[in-house]
Amino acid sequence: MAQAITSVIEPLEAQLLQGVALRVGLVVPVSGVLGLVGPCAINCAVLAADEVNLAGGMLGRPIELVLVDGGRPAEQVAAEVGELARNKVIDAVVGTCGSDVRIAVVRTLAGRVPFVYAPPYEGGGHSPGVYFLGETPEHQLRPGLDWLIDQRRARRWFLLGNDYIWPRLVHGAARRHLAARGATVVGERYVPYGKHDLTSVLEKMVVSRPDAVLLSLIGSDLVAFNRAFGEAGLGYPRLCGALEEHGLLGIGGDDTGELYGAMGYFSSLVTDDSLSLGERYVRRFGVNAPLLNGHGQGCYEAILMLAALARRAGTLYVPALDAIAEGTSIVTARGWLTLQDRGVRRQAHIGRADGLDFDIVR
Repeated sequence: MAQAITSVIEPLEAQLLQGVALRVGLVVPVSGVLGLVGPCAINCAVLAADEVNLAGGMLGRPIELVLVDGGRPAEQVAAEVGELARNKVIDAVVGTCGSDVRIAVVRTLAGRVPFVYAPPYEGGGHSPGVYFLGETPEHQLRPGLDWLIDQRRARRWFLLGNDYIWPRLVHGAARRHLAARGATVVGERYVPYGKHDLTSVLEKMVVSRPDAVLLSLIGSDLVAFNRAFGEAGLGYPRLCGALEEHGLLGIGGDDTGELYGAMGYFSSLVTDDSLSLGERYVRRFGVNAPLLNGHGQGCYEAILMLAALARRAGTLYVPALDAIAEGTSIVTARGWLTLQDRGVRRQAHIGRADGLDFDIVR
């Protein structure tokens, strides 16, 4: 029987208690550098699960979410998810987390259960039962690079990111595209998670005399850098691949007109689908709920895509899902999303920070 209110339980509780529900591991960070992503992501997953449950559930069973903290070290997260899958405590996995965590989780799952991964990612990485909803660099950052080259005459670029796979591969793609556009990379730096003394980074940036900066920092590191950037009185255009509404709030907003986010979704999108999601979110969680943002909305999409795959295949058995994945579609705040080669090919929107909100410029 469908239920209106979706349960969110801890892994230990899931192992101890039996039930009729179909259990979906929800891997989202509630600690660490990406911890600010967690509250909205959990809400959005609950909202999607509520809607699936009200429509009859997944494969005739209500969905129950098992929360796994994806903000911990990758191998620790992967070990917990792998144990849950091996012991048949969870039937599928969805979520948003760093690519280092995703790679470790995919390795330990080894195709036992499906995994729908929501956020932008570096491309590649195809494995049985893994489905990607986020943009690759070609679709996420290339439009923003082109916009700043054409509108801001940004020919000299400084690249700054956290030191893990996503920023490094994103920057590789950015370097190739910038070279093709006749632009130059004048400096590049990678910093470990949690490095908030950014004096040396800012000094190197100033010395390089960039026209613009590509930021592939995440979470609290992105917030800390932009705060330090503003306090230093710098004014270069900054294009961010992980800046969403909570991050902008953490920065304290921006009125320079030169801070940009490249995301598949912003809550300021004025479309029927986006406005509908915003209304349902507020109705479910109240006006004081965590701000809707791209990472959270991705978890909403992930639950709906998992349900669509299960409905088409009639099962969550990975080979059967892979056989029918091509062309599986859902409607979300971004409109229609259709799997092609187990991923979604959509261009990101470019949002310019305007105080505490984003103005969509492309």
